[in-house]
Amino acid sequence: MPGTLWFQPLCSEVEAVHRDGAMEPPEYKNGRTFVEVISEKYSPENFPYRRGPGMGVVVVPTVAPQGSPMKDRLNLPSVLVLNCCGISRAGDQAEIAAFCSHVMELDLSHNKLQDWHEISKIVSSIPNLEFLNLSSNPLAGMTLEPRCAEAFSRVRRLVLNNTQVSWDTVLLLTREIPELEELFLCLNEYSSVSASSVACPTLRLLHITDNSLQDWAEVRKFGPMFPSLDTLVMANNNLASIQDNKDILKRLFPNLRSINLHNSGLNRWEDIEKLNFFPKLEEVRLQGIPLLQTYTNVERRSLMIAQLPAISLLNGSVVSDSEREDAERFFIRYHLDYPEEELPYRYHILVTKYGKLEPLAEIDLRPRCRAQVEVHCEEKVEQLNIRLDQTVAELKKQLTTVVQLSANSMRIYYIDKCSAFGPEEMKYNTRALHSYSIQDGDEILVVPKAK
Repeated sequence: MPGTLWFQPLCSEVEAVHRDGAMEPPEYKNGRTFVEVISEKYSPENFPYRRGPGMGVVVVPTVAPQGSPMKDRLNLPSVLVLNCCGISRAGDQAEIAAFCSHVMELDLSHNKLQDWHEISKIVSSIPNLEFLNLSSNPLAGMTLEPRCAEAFSRVRRLVLNNTQVSWDTVLLLTREIPELEELFLCLNEYSSVSASSVACPTLRLLHITDNSLQDWAEVRKFGPMFPSLDTLVMANNNLASIQDNKDILKRLFPNLRSINLHNSGLNRWEDIEKLNFFPKLEEVRLQGIPLLQTYTNVERRSLMIAQLPAISLLNGSVVSDSEREDAERFFIRYHLDYPEEELPYRYHILVTKYGKLEPLAEIDLRPRCRAQVEVHCEEKVEQLNIRLDQTVAELKKQLTTVVQLSANSMRIYYIDKCSAFGPEEMKYNTRALHSYSIQDGDEILVVPKAK
């Protein structure tokens, strides 16, 4: 019925129905159209108009097809979030064009889109679209035709995480999107990639974590494909090593500023040194790699900073000038006992800078556990080994057998033989002995209390 809205539960409520074991609504089982979802979600009843810049837009198309009852009743923002809505089809393209001419960002993640033709209908009808998220849509094995790929030409940031989209489809999209800047390809089970004969010169960020790219030969292909790459995020790929030499690496990623190799399989310091050959690299993230497992946290950071002289950010933390100097000096001392043939190249560079440093003196700052003292009581003198972690009350109990007095009938004094001050009465029973700084050779004076 024209003008009538029927409310259906969105993602969280549908999931609740599933948990309760109820039947899935037939609209969700077969999928819903993009137009149905925006008509429902952004109707005045469900998405009231909010005044203020950027807070929502009432869309009133100047030209709309006949029989379009919703054309003046939707409050659509420029950022549409339509995740988990059961969308599988576009719906009427004229309706999409009428409502979405101002839309710039579109999140269609966790829907049922598996036909690139339907996706291209949606995208081609949104002329200002710059960001598109298709994550967790079932696109495995789905073919993207070149004529459909042209619809994505205005997109600048594209998210295809957990779609199992084929690498051939990825290459087609990078060829058809002339100003693509950011590409997200996580969780797609890539173990290899094919090179492209056409570069994507605008791409700055490639996020390809949680795949299976173990061979550097696969990573090498990204260089010619994305010559302007600024940030490469490939954590959780178990990359085994960096195999190219200095000359190749300098040309491979000439503009790379940041690289993330968390949880890779790197296990040689030579691989870390090779990161220095990327001419513009200034940020490195390298945690959870086999190479660093045997080191303490302090050793890991210091050795990494010393090996990477050009970086200004390590694992998200700024490297200050003073921290770098401390790390480089630590690096020299760490390798003092290494055989000449095992010394890393960086060691010789740093020795030229700082000279050969002496080992730091080892200072034990732990409190002493025991002390040998002289116990004086009237004419009697006894040597006694006392625990310094005990209290004054506990010392008195220990002294009872030495001086033949009960704990309640004695007063005790501490005499520091190296101090000019006189005896200090130990009057507080709960005070620990180590707080007096008792040393071997000091004296404990026991005086019977006057009756």
